[in-house]
Amino acid sequence: MKSSDELKNALLKMDKKSYKLYKSLEGMWNFRDFILCIDHVQADPFATPSRVRLIIDNKNNFPDSYFENKVRKIALEDFLLRRLHKFLKENSTSRRGSGKSGLVGACPVKQEVLERIAVIINKKQIEARLEVGFPAFGRSIAAKEFEPVLFNLFPKLEKEVFLYENTPKDKLEESIFLADDQNYIREELEKRNLLAFVADGSILPRESGVSNKPMKNAIPFKSPKSLEVTLNLPHMGQLTGMGIKPGITTIAGGGYHGKSTLLKALESGIYNHIKGDGREYVITRKNAVKLRAEEGRPVNKVDISMFINNLPFDTDTSNFSTQNASGSTSQAANTVEAAACGSDLFLIDEDTSATNFMVRDSIMASLVPKENEPITPFLSCMRSLYEDLGISSILVIGSCGSYLPLSDTVIQMDNYKAIDLTKKAMEISKEINNLIENKKVSLGNIFKNSVTRKHIEKAKVHDIHTLSLDKNDIDLRSIEQICDSGQTAALAYIMQYALSKVADGKKNPLQIAKEVMEIIENKGFSAVVPKNYPAGSPVMVRLIEIVECLSRYRAN
Repeated sequence: MKSSDELKNALLKMDKKSYKLYKSLEGMWNFRDFILCIDHVQADPFATPSRVRLIIDNKNNFPDSYFENKVRKIALEDFLLRRLHKFLKENSTSRRGSGKSGLVGACPVKQEVLERIAVIINKKQIEARLEVGFPAFGRSIAAKEFEPVLFNLFPKLEKEVFLYENTPKDKLEESIFLADDQNYIREELEKRNLLAFVADGSILPRESGVSNKPMKNAIPFKSPKSLEVTLNLPHMGQLTGMGIKPGITTIAGGGYHGKSTLLKALESGIYNHIKGDGREYVITRKNAVKLRAEEGRPVNKVDISMFINNLPFDTDTSNFSTQNASGSTSQAANTVEAAACGSDLFLIDEDTSATNFMVRDSIMASLVPKENEPITPFLSCMRSLYEDLGISSILVIGSCGSYLPLSDTVIQMDNYKAIDLTKKAMEISKEINNLIENKKVSLGNIFKNSVTRKHIEKAKVHDIHTLSLDKNDIDLRSIEQICDSGQTAALAYIMQYALSKVADGKKNPLQIAKEVMEIIENKGFSAVVPKNYPAGSPVMVRLIEIVECLSRYRAN
């Protein structure tokens, strides 16, 4: 390992020379208070910024108790990353030359607290990853523009962001304690046999369609008395809110009254949120999956016979494949894949579902004989999904009352006010209860396909909805619980790793995903991310998202 003085000398010698000489700086450089690792140097000043790491000694720094378990560790790393963003904003490094010269950035953050590799802490050290635009004028090295970044900004950053003595300890403790409380609620969901909890006072509406921040002057959530649950959190103390029990829950109401807003909050409740988000205490079981129709998705040898049978041309729906799924076949595939991945809670919005997959009314049943209709609607299966497979459903409905007789709980959203209408709904729907067919379902071997091994040269992230492996794009628009472009980046690198090192032509997508998750559990998230990853800041995903991504890979 070379010294920082040697780095300075090397840098000055290459001033005004070809940009390609920056590549010779890759490696580890020893500064007084940290080690600088230059992992990847960009090809030119207009390319994706270079990747560097600061490795800082954590001895006698942050207390071990603040990262004694995974929940606290993620909260601390998130806190430090947000501090890093604040520092970079206050010590803005504007462009110092051509292209992205002189710019310094870090993994972006939103409202969710997620597991990342942007900042990693353990008892020995803190590791922080940065994106740095190595400065140039044209394509000539601008050493004098780079010197202040390396020898002024980085040492200052190390002291102001990553030294415990300079940390606002009340704010840090607040973040750690919030994570403790959120984790306590998750544990209570299991103990009390609840699917989700929505605290009184939560702000569920968002600022706009392009902003995930809480809406100003929004109506705070208040639980109906009949669904009220009181928890005693370790730090906050007593907290009251709505508890949603297992079974079938329907959320009804007029348009624009908050039905989908509540469901969106429950979707996002699989993640912890920062203080001030408004959904800090909206907590949903971790394996809840949002389901929807997804016309055009590929399906590769998946058993969708639970819902669809007797297709024309003797198509085998127990081993169903298509490169262009319809609304109903796509939602059927999405549903059985989620069930196979261990989800015990489906979240469904009528607005984004295939109508013929979800329900078949009595008039249509009279017009088209049952033997001519290949689809067994979700309505006919949802009781058995719960009673026989233990999978609950929370559905937003606005126009179809056929779900009411089968529901255990009916919540009306009236101008963002939650009202328990279960008894009234039962009375109204008594007459149609006997008209609904209830089909007994079972879950067998859903995945009939194996994934072949492939060497992937290039994994690329285009946006939060799209990634590509070499020349094959994977469309993730309908995987609605992906909330961060870093998760898309993680999926790109996990796919690259899985296809080249785990797939063997024998394992199916679920088996591959489980093996990858086991590797991550044993070796850490970084084990499946290339050291010199070219773009995107990876953020951890769930097993279901890995399976969903593998299932949408058309080149397999």
